Amino acid sequence: MEKEKFYITTPIYYPSDKLHIGHSYCTVATDTMARYKRIRGYDVMFLTGSDEHGQKIERIAKSQNVTPKQYVDKIVDWIKELWELMDISYDRYIRTTDEKHVKGVQKIFKKLYDNGDIYKSSYEGWYCTPCETFYTERQLVDGKCPDCGREVEKLKEESYFFKLSKYQERLIKHIEENVEFIQPSSRKNEMINNFLKPGLEDLCVSRTSFKWGIPVEFDKGHIVYVWIDALSNYITALGYGSEDERDFKKYWPADVHVVGKEIVRFHTIIWPAMLMALELPLPKKIFGHGWLIIDGGKMSKSKGNVVDPKELAERYGVDALRYFLLREIAFGQDGNFTNEALIQRINSDLANDLGNLLSRTVGMIEKYFNGKLPNEQKGNSFDTDVIKVAKETVEKTEEYMEKMLFSDAFAQIWVLIRRCNKYIDETCPWIIAKDEKRKDELANILYTLSESLRIVAVLISPGMPSTPNEIYKQLSIKDDNLKTWDSIKEFGKLAKDVKIEKALPVFPRIDIKKELEVLNKKAEKAQKESVCNNKGKDKEKANNFDESSFISIDDFAKVKIKTGEVIECEKLEGSDKLLVSKIKIGNDIKQIVSGIAKYYEPSQMIGKKVCVVVNLKPVKLRGVVSEGMILAASDDSGKLNVVTVDGDIGSGAEIK
Repeated sequence: MEKEKFYITTPIYYPSDKLHIGHSYCTVATDTMARYKRIRGYDVMFLTGSDEHGQKIERIAKSQNVTPKQYVDKIVDWIKELWELMDISYDRYIRTTDEKHVKGVQKIFKKLYDNGDIYKSSYEGWYCTPCETFYTERQLVDGKCPDCGREVEKLKEESYFFKLSKYQERLIKHIEENVEFIQPSSRKNEMINNFLKPGLEDLCVSRTSFKWGIPVEFDKGHIVYVWIDALSNYITALGYGSEDERDFKKYWPADVHVVGKEIVRFHTIIWPAMLMALELPLPKKIFGHGWLIIDGGKMSKSKGNVVDPKELAERYGVDALRYFLLREIAFGQDGNFTNEALIQRINSDLANDLGNLLSRTVGMIEKYFNGKLPNEQKGNSFDTDVIKVAKETVEKTEEYMEKMLFSDAFAQIWVLIRRCNKYIDETCPWIIAKDEKRKDELANILYTLSESLRIVAVLISPGMPSTPNEIYKQLSIKDDNLKTWDSIKEFGKLAKDVKIEKALPVFPRIDIKKELEVLNKKAEKAQKESVCNNKGKDKEKANNFDESSFISIDDFAKVKIKTGEVIECEKLEGSDKLLVSKIKIGNDIKQIVSGIAKYYEPSQMIGKKVCVVVNLKPVKLRGVVSEGMILAASDDSGKLNVVTVDGDIGSGAEIK
């Protein structure tokens, strides 16, 4: 019987610098899903790779006196070393400089052109080189890139355009009719309300101002711009557009594209529209995961807050790091990364719970039975509940894994682990061991623990690929049939005469106080090296103020100002001055009425990170409740701007 197919991808990473722990988070999650499907019997294709063209790479390579290919080769080697270290089991690694990809993209571009979906015109607009994205004046935030906050430059050049606007209604219809297409569902609402319904503009898909890219075959002055180049990797990697399309016919459409939330719109709007134009099936699901947040913001080199996954893996172990990423953060949401949280997870979950359970079980088999359990065993009153929990854990873990709820899946597995530790306390094997007549009862307790550990080993194997082998080794489980997913659906598959091979603890405890001291010193040193010298600051005190105009710090402390993100905005009916905004502030949502309709359209407000006075007494304006105030600045000319937050600080942060 032919295996069911499963095709899963990560984004192809831009090799402008070494990857950080946030990239590893995405790839570890994708790898976990691929491993889970493999152990469930699927024929899996797991694709990852690197996006290697563009103006930014051309400029960096030139500054380093190397060719763009030489520059990306070095970094791609580093990426592959990282994925090997992190135990990433990808089936295929695509580089957009691969000849097969280049030819495939050229055929895709020509086909879209021949079909009338690409036309030639000229483009004038604002361009962000790091993001490789064009923006209209309206899309800029304080004159800067809305995604990365960096400076943009005005460009005008001849370009080819893809008729993205042509597919607007088809995209809305597809997204609304296919509820699983965009996950989590919050991303779906964002795409429809913020991008599709306001209207799509045709997309610039070629450039002439730089050369590092795939040439347009029929117009040599142009190179294929990033989105047709990069997004096409998902099908060119399978041979689309080549002489051998067997893998494309076998695995497409993709079951899931796993991407960061910042590129969801490219994968749920531009990519599906391209596929529609090519008359190809759309991927079944795009899953937009959240960010790893550190020091209150998204990780980025420019902020100096990146975390090196290689250093963490070498310091704490690959499986410990993978477990933390999968367990600590609900996939699809943002999650905080701290060294303290990582060490606490290692100590509590891995050393205290799993490691201790294995050590106690193996130690007691060695101590009481010289390393081998007898066949004669007698059950006890606690067995039934342990077996019940084991069965429920397998069922619930499957349910969570199918939905890519990795944190929930591992939380459920730890329910079984903690139940086994409680089982030891309930049965008190060290007391039973004193009575020679109860040896068969003692043997049963240790068998129940050994069998539970076998089940745990299989359950954690998608996310922690090395640890199960340590468990199998210590319990002398050599039969591969006992390592399959199907084998854990029935309790008691392990032979009764368990043999053990004692070894060192799989997860030694870490002295958290000493470890944090070491890490903090390293962080302080790095920070000192990056801090600018501020000795030249003007220290003169301001004077000539009327002291009666001052307020005390206590007065200022009464005003609570927090960051908020505008998630909905509309004009107040019957008023040409007032906008009604729904603003997310941490876990709360406040409704605020503001007199800014003269300066902002509602669509311009959505997504803005604003400063909000949150402790004003609620009032009614024209019958509508307002629960705070959006701060704004105005000048004598009558110009007004709302006060926005620079950088990636999240909503709900207090402004002090």
